[in-house]
Parts: sequence; C-alpha cells; structure tokens
Amino acid sequence: MSQIVKTKFGRRSFIKRSALATGGFAIGFSWLYSCEQTPKMVLELPDEWFNFNGYLKIGDNGVVTIMSPNPEIGQNVKTSMPMIVAEELDMDWAKVIVEQAPLDTSLYGVPFISKIAGQAEAPRSGMQIAGGSNSIRSSWDALRLAGATAKDMLLQAAADMWAVAKDELSTENGYVIHQASGQKEHYGVFAAAASEVAVPEEVELKDPSAYKIIGSSKKNVDGLKIATGQPLFGIDVMKEGMKIAVMIHPPAFGMTLKSFNADNAKQMPGVVDVFQMDAYQGDTQNSGFDIAAFRDLVVIVADTTWQAMQAKKAVQCEWVEADDVKTKISFFGRVSYFDFPKGLESTATQHEKLNAAAKADVQTARRDGNPERAFRNADRIIEKTYSAPYLAHNTMEPMNFFADVTAEKAHLIGPIQTPSIMEPSVAARLGMNPDQVHIEMTRMGGGFGRRLYGHFLVEAAAISQHVSAPIKLLYTREDDMSCGVFRPAYQATYRAAIDKNNVVTAFHVRAGGIPESPLAANRFPAGAYDNYLAESYTVKSNVTTGAFRAPRSNFIAAAEQSFLDELAEAIGKDPVDYRLELFDRAINDPVGDRNDYDANRYAEVIRLAKEKSNWGTPKEGVHRGFAAYFCHNSYVADVVDLKVENGQTIVENVCVAVDCGIVVNKDAAINLVEGGTVDGIGTALYSGLNLKQGAPQQTNFDRYRLIRHAEAPKAIEVHFVNNGMSPTGLGEPMYPPVMGALANAMYQATGKRLYQQPFAQNLDA
Repeated sequence: MSQIVKTKFGRRSFIKRSALATGGFAIGFSWLYSCEQTPKMVLELPDEWFNFNGYLKIGDNGVVTIMSPNPEIGQNVKTSMPMIVAEELDMDWAKVIVEQAPLDTSLYGVPFISKIAGQAEAPRSGMQIAGGSNSIRSSWDALRLAGATAKDMLLQAAADMWAVAKDELSTENGYVIHQASGQKEHYGVFAAAASEVAVPEEVELKDPSAYKIIGSSKKNVDGLKIATGQPLFGIDVMKEGMKIAVMIHPPAFGMTLKSFNADNAKQMPGVVDVFQMDAYQGDTQNSGFDIAAFRDLVVIVADTTWQAMQAKKAVQCEWVEADDVKTKISFFGRVSYFDFPKGLESTATQHEKLNAAAKADVQTARRDGNPERAFRNADRIIEKTYSAPYLAHNTMEPMNFFADVTAEKAHLIGPIQTPSIMEPSVAARLGMNPDQVHIEMTRMGGGFGRRLYGHFLVEAAAISQHVSAPIKLLYTREDDMSCGVFRPAYQATYRAAIDKNNVVTAFHVRAGGIPESPLAANRFPAGAYDNYLAESYTVKSNVTTGAFRAPRSNFIAAAEQSFLDELAEAIGKDPVDYRLELFDRAINDPVGDRNDYDANRYAEVIRLAKEKSNWGTPKEGVHRGFAAYFCHNSYVADVVDLKVENGQTIVENVCVAVDCGIVVNKDAAINLVEGGTVDGIGTALYSGLNLKQGAPQQTNFDRYRLIRHAEAPKAIEVHFVNNGMSPTGLGEPMYPPVMGALANAMYQATGKRLYQQPFAQNLDA
C-alpha cells in the first residue's frame, strides 16, 4: 500500500522551496526527517534543522540534480541515494545528475544512528559521515519525501497551467501527463511555476510494488570516470605550488622521539624543510576519531614525492620509551579519558594479559536464570576458546590529504569518512574558527573504518600552516600499516552445559579484547536459553585500535557460530536445524526482554539459505559449513562449499541469504555482498598483525597476507529476502558470518576445529 506522510508538524516544515534564476526550482529538505517520528519527537528538534538541509533542483530543461551528502567509499551511495529521490519523483534516470556535496552540515547534515554502550540507539544530528552502514538507512525517509513533494508541487503547477484537476494528472519518466486531453510536458516546463506553489501539507509515497527504479540495477554514476582514470581520489589532487610532505613516526608503539639530525636531508635536491611537529598540541581534547598513536613526528617537505621519500631515508632519529599517556576524548558529547600505558608490548605478553584478565577482571553484562547451578548439575560441559589477532585496514589508497592553510582560511581536500567530525579538530589545531575550515570530500580508495580516524587530515593542515604553503601529505604503505589504527585483538571462551538427556541447559560466553571487548550480550543466542551468562573483560594497551569493517562482530560472529556447530554436533543435531530450534524458542517463548534482534527475520534468512543451498544434499567431494549473524540491523546467512587439496583451501561456492529490507540498487547490493564475502574469507584464512617489542612485524604485503584473485570463491550466489521493510545496513553485515561458515566447512573437510585466526596459519598447528 502507498503511504501518506506529513511534510510538516505544526510550524516545523521539512520542505522549503525556492526559484532558480534559470527558471527551475529547488527544494530544501530535512535529512533528519523520519516518517515514523511522532510529533513529540519532532518538537524536540531545533527549528533551524528544518530550513535548508539537502536539496534537489529541477531545471527548466527537465534535468534533475541532487546533492549526495555522504562520503563515497565504494558502497555506491552516490548512486543509490539519488535513485530513491528519482523513484518518488517518477523521473527518467537518464536525466538525473548527481553532485558530491561539500562539507556543510547546515545544508547537508544527516542523522548518524549510533549506539553507545549504556545508551539507547539514537540519531546523532547534523553529520556528514560514512560509517556504521547508515547512509541509506538514515536518509531513506527524507529522500522519498523530497522526491514525492517535488512531484506533488509539479502536478499542482501543471493543473493550474492546464486548468484541470490535479487528480486527473499522472507522471512518468519526468513528464506530467493529462490522459484526457493528450497533453504531455517534461517537468522543466512547470519548474518555475512549481517554485511558487505552496508546500503541500502531506504527500503520498509509493507502494514498493510500484517501484521502477528502486530494486533495479543502475551503474555507478562515477563508473566511467573510474574506468578511464579520471582524478576522483585524494591521491590524485594536484594544485599549483603544491609541495609533498612525508613523515617519520616512531618504529614501535610505546616509543617517542628524543632527537633527530636532518643536516644531510636538508642539503638534498628539492627539500623545502625538515622539522619536528606535535600533531596535537598540549592537553588537546580529541574527538573519538582523532585517534593517533604518534603525535611527535618528523616532517619532510619537498618539491616532489621522490625527493621527499629520499630525504626521509637521510634523516637520523633517536627514539626512547614513552611515559604513560592519558588522552581526553569527546565521543558524541561524552567526555572520557583513554589510558595508553608505557611499555613495549609483544603479542605473546598481550595474550598472557588477556588470559589473566579473563580470570580476574570480568564484568557481567547479562544473566538469565541460574547458569551457575546448571553448570554444577551438568552431565558434561563443552568449553572452547577462540582468538584473533590485530588486523591492518590496508586500504588500496594509503592515507593522504591536501591542505592549503593561510591566515584567513584552511582549504582541505581528500578522502575522509568523518569530515563533519574532523572540522572542529582541524580548527582547534590551527587556532581558527570552524567556519574558516573548508573540507572537500574526494572518492576514497577504500575505507573499511580506517578513514573514520582523521589524524592525517589534522597533520596535513598543521604542516601546511608551518611551511606557509599548500601541501599534500602522503603516507607510504609501511607508514599506514605500522602506525595503526588496527582492528583490536580479541578472545572469547564459550561454555555449554549438557544434561543426561542431551539437552543444553546453560550457555556462557566470556569475551575480551585489547583494548575493547567484542561482546554483544543481547544478541542471539540470548533469549533462546533459560540459563544464559554473558561476561566481558578488557586489557589496556598503547597500540591504537579502532573500527574495522563490522566492528566487534567481525570476530565474535565466527567464534559464536563455530561453537554452535560444535555444540550441535555434541548433541547429535544438524547445525542448521539446531539453530532453527533455538529460534523457535526465541520466537514463541523468548527469555528476557532485551533481545536486540528480530527472531522471525533471523530464522527466515536461515531458512532461505538452507533452501537455496540445498543444504541436505551437498555435492560429492564438497564439504559444507553454515553460519548466520545479525549486525547493523541486517541478517545474513552463509553456506560455504569447499575442498582442501594439498593443504590449500579451495572455496567452490558461497550461498548468501540477506535480509537488509528493500534493496535500492540490485547490482550494487550484490557487489557489496560479494566483496564482503571475499573480504571475510581472506581475513579469516590469511590476515593478522603481530607485535615484537612494540614493533609491528607485518608492514607490507610481503608479510601481511591478503586473499589473492585465484583464491576467491569460484562462485557466490546472493539471495535477498523480499519483505518490503525499510532498508538497513549492507556495507558490513555480510562480512562477519562467512568467517564462521568457512571455519565450519574446514572442519568438515579436515576433521579439525579451528580456534585461532588466521586459519591457514593454524591449520597444521
């Protein structure tokens, strides 16, 4: 059914229209608007957010332009977001132009829906950010409303011009049609008049069954530019008078600069300056995305990249161990302190600390029933521990940023996922007001969370200010891999109590990490066992870590799903059927009221994967593994088919079932699922970063193993649940579960359970 939605509550309007000098019209719309908001929720929002946020323009030639506010990191939102507008507008997609919006949260700020520990999930207003698989989810209602309102105003303008009733008119492919008289004109004819039409009180949104653009496949709007090598990325930026900057940071976490000698470097051709710089001066209050292990740096500025890198080799540095560091952090308005203890840490000693914390420093996150009694009375107990190392993001495009800082303003251009968060950080470092900082977003050659942390943007700005010249800061691959920000190292122990009747009577998970726990206490299997205990612990470290594709879920999913398979085998049940039994309990008689998943949707995606993979009839010689997981509001189930030949894992096929609500762009969605699946398999099999006396032991691809083209699955089948629900996350949810499905398939192939990542390294251990 179609949906009638209001365009305003009281005096607060979500839409504002204006005329264009060309004879067209523009409508500004609030990205904060949700069709599900109550009047009370709306009244709690400031008035100014409802004036000019995002906008779409209709020219007198019938062409439509829409601004894309969110950074583009390959998730294809720059294509998918305007598709939503074009659908409700009934626009010809060939006549839609997409422009990347600059950073201006007063115009383009969108809600970023986040969940902070101890708080309910809530939208954080006024953001331009790519993270948390939130772009489409956050903007779905606002984009539909913008398109539907513009169409309604065009219809009213046409009705007035043709002197007919509005309900006699229809729209199609950017035209208004009056069937009775045969009149038909493109939107541009009515655009100027539409700018004078009052914004309607309410508009009708399409029923999903009527969608023509949403759910179809549209090519990337930047695809031709990417294929022909046009300058879209930050590393492509070239400006007149621009210098190149590179940096030297300590060789190990826990060390700092004592002194340096740059006499030889300064004499080399093209070298402009070599100097020491504190990237974050004094007792600066950082944002949660200013994470940087090394603040005291040596900077080399030269005319060319080659000259800067050669001079870097000529600088002699002396390093000493650093003291304890306490950093003040403001994360979405909550101020806290992060402790970075002194010392040169190694992977082995970190594991010892994790094991000690797991025994002595445990916090209870959830307890249902009496799990302790169930374990005391158990006929047998299964207990397994899983672990995974640090991971480097390894984006194809290393960190870089252009900065041109003068006394009046700072102009910055480059790849950043959090421009609206970094703007005040840059301003504070430069001693400027935020309105003096102008950030332009380029397309990113990979993000995966690494470019959430914009210290490299602050560094670029500080360097430009110091040398009074425009510069482009470049990280080498070794720089990027050895100075963080890494995926935390994790560990989790699972236990299950089984009685004499082969019934699981209690389930216990104790999960920890450096420096955060991966535990999601209220996710499945919470709600499916009478006796359930979830505990967590953490270990402090001076190694900087941060969000990595599907944070925390990227470890805990594989551990949980591997244990569930082993548990199903222990009680003699098919692993898929056992999961469905647990969901029957969670659906019909759930334990507790804090379960943060929809058990019906979870079970449905499992049934879809079971059906599409023909779970009960595997191909001869192929070994199968199953896993399912919920994160970023979406549900994914995987069946991995593989062989192990001569010690090599050959993935024949992966069948993926996904419930992410309405799929906006089918090709783009399939690409995201395929990419995340390959990425997850590669991570689980090969990737890991270890420390020795604070120094990362893998600093380039000769030691840090990634999946190779020939090792990717031979086929990936993607099936979407068609339930008509509003879109949820897709950039991250497919990444975690395939690791568990892979581990379970490898057990079927080898007879050996895998408890440590990377699997290939530990297969023969």
